Amino acid sequence: MSNERFDAAYALAQSAMASLKASVRTVLLHGPAEGMKNAELGRTLGIYSGHVDHEGHISRTILAMMEREGVVEQDETTKKWRLRRHVD
Repeated sequence: MSNERFDAAYALAQSAMASLKASVRTVLLHGPAEGMKNAELGRTLGIYSGHVDHEGHISRTILAMMEREGVVEQDETTKKWRLRRHVD
């Protein structure tokens, strides 16, 4: 199977992920100083996918990616996410 068949789909997915990450960043930038839980973020963006076993799965996946990239951090006590404070 040729990868050329999937190049457009890949580019579209990467663009969508970049847009979702930018949206999460915008919500956290203008949201409460203490941050927001992943379900709150998902509902705000209209991407919350509540399910008994995987509540908030879509927004949690995006947050995990952003955490690995060093953009966001989660308070382990409150489970709220916020933009990572960069120290220069």
